[in-house]
Parts: sequence; structure tokens; C-alpha cells
Amino acid sequence: MTRGLAAEGGGIGLAAEGGGIGHEPGEHITATVGGLTFNIDTIWSTVVAGAIVVFFGLFIARRATSGVPTGGQLIWETVVGGIEDQVESSIGKRVAPFVVPLATALFFFILFANWLEVIPSENRLMPPTADVNLTFALAMVVVVWMHIAGVRKRGAKKYFGHFFKPVFLAPINIVEELVRPLTLGLRLFGNIFAGGVMISAIALMPSFILWAPNVLWKLFGMAIGVIQAFIFALLTILYVGFALGDEAHEAHQEDARAGSTDEGSAPSPEDSALARS
Repeated sequence: MTRGLAAEGGGIGLAAEGGGIGHEPGEHITATVGGLTFNIDTIWSTVVAGAIVVFFGLFIARRATSGVPTGGQLIWETVVGGIEDQVESSIGKRVAPFVVPLATALFFFILFANWLEVIPSENRLMPPTADVNLTFALAMVVVVWMHIAGVRKRGAKKYFGHFFKPVFLAPINIVEELVRPLTLGLRLFGNIFAGGVMISAIALMPSFILWAPNVLWKLFGMAIGVIQAFIFALLTILYVGFALGDEAHEAHQEDARAGSTDEGSAPSPEDSALARS
């Protein structure tokens, strides 16, 4: 059953599939504005996930201490520390300093967006990552940043020229770049959408046994949410590293050599004591 509401002249329309506010995975509450269709439920759940990320960040900032971290601060520092280590080992934080905040923001946003699935809302608050439109948008953000970083670091001519080295592999290289946002977006979408389908299937079970598989699957779904957020953040780091190419690795190695030289040239406490005596 479909309900629709349209403004006179056809400029604005609203439709909900499924006969009510709650709907099944794959169905969306939509609004049509100027001929463009918007998934209202996805927009709403995206705003909710974003608000949770902002609130979580402000909460951590207000309660942050210089001592031993606990609770939310421990989670935050663990994630950020892991991302910094990954960026440092594959690219170098000095080479691409924007990657750490980008990957961190994507991880926490995707994590909380995925976890909306476990909230018992009778399908009124669907995970936005179960909508392919959002996952493709996130993938495009990563790919655009990747190309911008590559052009700024290597120059437009050298960056785009690497697709034609060697020339006979140019079609494969170009196709690989074109499908990169598709694979990145579809991987996230497929896993989260499948989780929503399973929850809907479990809801058809008799009520006296419903709670057991529902709890087990939602716990499993939370683990999948963490894994998918981690994979998306990791691929973001790797893609930027691929775009920067050998220049990034050479700059990173130079920074590492410079750091080791500075450490080697620094006098030890014993040497300083002997010099003073």
C-alpha cells in the first residue's frame, strides 16, 4: 500500500510505502521536490547518527583528563591512536595530515549509523547505511579527497599520467578507478542491508521464541557494524596512500630518517653529565 501527498502543481510530494510510518528494509518514505526524490527516512536517520557523533565528541571533550583515560575517552583514544598508527605506517602523518581526522570521522559516523539497526523502533529508525545512496555518497567523499590529495602532492600531469603507465594497462587502470567508489559503497550497503533483512525475518517468528534469536542477531549485528566501519576507514587510508604513490613513501622515509638522526645526535644524560664535569 502506498500513501501519497502532493502540493498543488506537483512541486512537492510525499509518499510512504508499506502502509504506515514503519516500513521494511528497501522501502523508504520519500519526498519529491522539484522533480528530485529524497528518502526522508534516510535523511532523518543520517541526522540522528551525525548528532550522536557530535554529542559523543563534545561529551569526550568536556570529560577529557590528562590522567589514565576511562570509558568514552578510552574508546576515543584507542580508535584515534589506531588510525594514527595506520596512517603513520602507510603514508606518514606529515605527508597527509588530513587523513587522520577524515578516517576518524568516517569511522564513528558509520559505526553509530550501523548501530541504529539494533534500536527497537519498529522500523521507524532505519540505519542510513542500509540505503545505497548514502554509502555511495560516503564513497564519493573518499574518492574525491583521494584524487585531490594526489593532484596536490604529485601535480595534475604526473598524477593522471600514472594511469597510462604502462599504456597497454590504461583501460584496466581507468576501470579500476571508476569502480572503486562502487565497491566501497556496495560493500558497506550490502552488509548492513542484509542485517536489516535478517531482523525483519526474525520478527516473523513466534513471540515466545522471538527474543532469543533477536538478541543474538543484534549482538552479531553490532560486531558487523564495528567491522564495516573499520574496513571503510582502513580503505580510506589505503586509497589515499595509493593516490600519493611513491612520493608519499619517499617523504615518509625521509621523515623517519630525519627523526632517527635527531635521536642519534641528541646527547645522552651520561654525556651531558660528563660535559658539565
